[in-house]
Amino acid sequence: MGIGIVVGLAVGALVVVVILFKAMWRVAEPNEALVISGSKHRTEGLGEGMGFRIVTGRGTLVMPGVQAVRRLSLDLNETELSVDCVTHQGIPLKVRGVVIFKVGDDFVSIANAARRFLDQQRLMAERVHNVFAGHLRSIVGGLTVEDMIRDRDKLTGQTRAACGTEMEKLGLIVDSLQIHEIEDPTGYIQNLAMPHAAAVQRDARIAQAEANRRATEAEQQAQARMAEATRDSEILQAGYKAERDRASAESAQAGPLAEAASRQEVVVQETRVAELEARRREQQLQADVRKPADAKAYETRTLAEAERDARVSAAEAQAKETELAGAADAAATRVTGQADAAAAEARGLAAAAAVRAKGLAEADAIKARAEALARNQEAVIAQQLAENWPEIVRAGAGAFESVDNMVVLNGADGMSDLFAKALTMGGTGLGLARQLMAAMNGSGQVNGEGRLDALVNGSGPARTESVPVEAMRTEPVPLDEDAPHKAD
Repeated sequence: MGIGIVVGLAVGALVVVVILFKAMWRVAEPNEALVISGSKHRTEGLGEGMGFRIVTGRGTLVMPGVQAVRRLSLDLNETELSVDCVTHQGIPLKVRGVVIFKVGDDFVSIANAARRFLDQQRLMAERVHNVFAGHLRSIVGGLTVEDMIRDRDKLTGQTRAACGTEMEKLGLIVDSLQIHEIEDPTGYIQNLAMPHAAAVQRDARIAQAEANRRATEAEQQAQARMAEATRDSEILQAGYKAERDRASAESAQAGPLAEAASRQEVVVQETRVAELEARRREQQLQADVRKPADAKAYETRTLAEAERDARVSAAEAQAKETELAGAADAAATRVTGQADAAAAEARGLAAAAAVRAKGLAEADAIKARAEALARNQEAVIAQQLAENWPEIVRAGAGAFESVDNMVVLNGADGMSDLFAKALTMGGTGLGLARQLMAAMNGSGQVNGEGRLDALVNGSGPARTESVPVEAMRTEPVPLDEDAPHKAD
């Protein structure tokens, strides 16, 4: 029972202590200062004997009933300035501005402000306005309008310097002083600005005129460039149109051109085919005409050379035999004397001379006949026909040799016609001979050296083969009815 009472009394005492502490403890806000009065206190920087204590930013114990606690705001305050002033030139002006101030943070400023404004904090702005208005009138009275306009910082600095001492005594500090506007009810500032405004307006007009000139030049240049661009564009468009027209024309002509090119190619190919065909025909002619003609000419030439060599060998053998026979006879009949030997030698020499003379005569005859044939073919052919006319007539009459019975319709006249036709076969042979000689004259001739140039290819270039005159036959050559066809 006693312990419970003790605990209750202890708890009650603790509660009483807490309530008393709470009632006695005061805390200063960051933007305020506590001014505690009722006993002597020592404050740093203020000395002893001051009847109040200043507390900022912390808490303190206050004895209720013994000490009084009041709060002094440290917030910023603002006051508008609207002061009628007269300049050094006697020109009335109205200066408008603003002053931002507060109670100083040091204990001296707080103490000065507490003594002057603790119960009149609402009147603080009015008091500051009056202080600044008086000093501002005084400072403006010593300046000209031009100075105020040109150097407002000078006016602001002089005003703050003039009010500094008084504001310090009031425990206040000025955070900012700004001169917003200087009103000129007489229009002095406006008149002062008129020359400058006129100059500025003149310069502005000049600048505007220069700008207009440059703008006009730029516009003209721009228009010129636009015209140039338009011209270039039209030229390009004309070029493009010409290209399109040319392309259209080319495309329109592409079909005929392609057809003409294809036709040209066809003509070229046909020409090539014709050339190949001509070459083929030429080769065919070479194989069919020239090669056989060359073979026949070679055969003729070879036979003539062989016959010539045989005759020469026979003549030499006969001469050798005669010589040997003469030598044998001379040896056998040596006794008969040199007369018989001389006679035998004379006979051999005469025979050899006769053979040689005969060969030379035949050669000369062949040469003369060739020359006569080259000069007058008709006369030579006529001579040959005249010489062989009996044989020709005999050959024509031979057609009736194997005829046993013949019936003649028109009597003696028919028989005469039949014999006349048989006899006129010679005339037909004469025509064939003339054709043969004409063909030989057109393709070959006998030259002065006694060699015959024969045509071996009727469609191509002429090829000649030389045949010695001595190898030619002296007997009459029968006419070959196929000779013109072979020559062709």
